[in-house]
Amino acid sequence: MTEFFQDFHFLGLPFLHVTMPFGWAWFVATIIGILAIALPLMLAVAMIIYADRKIWAAMALRRGPNVVGPFGLLQSFADGLKVFLQETIIPSAANRGLFLMAPIITFTVALIVWAVVPFADGVVLADINVGLLYVLAASSLGVYGIILSGWASNSKYPFYSALRAAAQMVSYEVALGFVLITVVLWAGTFNLSAIVLAQKAIYPWLPVNGFGFNPLLFPMSIVFLISGMAETGRAPFDLTEAESELVAGYQTEYSSMSFALFWLGEYANVLLMCTLNATLFWGGWLPPIHWAPLYYVPGIIWLFAKILFFFFVFSWVKATVPRYRYDQLMRLGWKIFLPLSLFWVFVVSGVLMLIRVPLHG
Repeated sequence: MTEFFQDFHFLGLPFLHVTMPFGWAWFVATIIGILAIALPLMLAVAMIIYADRKIWAAMALRRGPNVVGPFGLLQSFADGLKVFLQETIIPSAANRGLFLMAPIITFTVALIVWAVVPFADGVVLADINVGLLYVLAASSLGVYGIILSGWASNSKYPFYSALRAAAQMVSYEVALGFVLITVVLWAGTFNLSAIVLAQKAIYPWLPVNGFGFNPLLFPMSIVFLISGMAETGRAPFDLTEAESELVAGYQTEYSSMSFALFWLGEYANVLLMCTLNATLFWGGWLPPIHWAPLYYVPGIIWLFAKILFFFFVFSWVKATVPRYRYDQLMRLGWKIFLPLSLFWVFVVSGVLMLIRVPLHG
């Protein structure tokens, strides 16, 4: 895209011929790429909040949002307008700077991770070689927003929530890290686009795309899915905002747009985890079956279909599984997922050493 803006003809008209130095062309192309990701992402967040509420309602034999707009489709936008028009109330004893900075950090970190996510072959803002490390590093920063909001509120329930969040994020990021090591070992790269391409036709005798169809990596896909729920604070792991214990957790003292930024950040992270599930284990933009006619469907359609499936799983679990106790949450992370994922790193390494074949080639 940078080369396009270096020598740009608008509508093919010679008098609208624009040339730019490389630096300015790169800057314009990058800004357009960021907007092309961020704006649809915000629209997607509004729609999945609606979908989330509809799925919960259906599982409880209710109708869910059905008044604002056709089928209630505009409910999220009405809610957004409502919080935008509300007054931002800052507690008198709060640390004003950190109190306002916390939701901004949460929202910003939720957006920057999408820079390396490939939506189709070649459709990625920054196709860096260490894309997976970037995802792990950037997503781990999200906990700072929660910790700061809990501490800056100067209230006991948000502070308890911040402590829970710190312990929870650390506990499950360790297991997530070991799961990602198994994927990197099998694919032989940290680049997300290359990881997707490594999942193409993984067996010569079975036409499927995705590491999830590999018996060695399928258990890790389940661990990644559950750990993703814990990492994003979704039920049954939403101990950071347990309304029966902590009122609303770290967001108790927040109102107006500062409260909305937490919601946007949370759902953007949920979408990211759904995308990573699809990208790392289920072929990303590739069709699930390695059959030539299926490749005529644009890759981004396959990716969106997989994201929607995993989001349905997230909502399904939230609507049906009761909340864990905190000791159960810690036990699952440290005593089950951590030893299992660490053991699986050795298993995958051993298998790859034995067969001595570059399965990704």
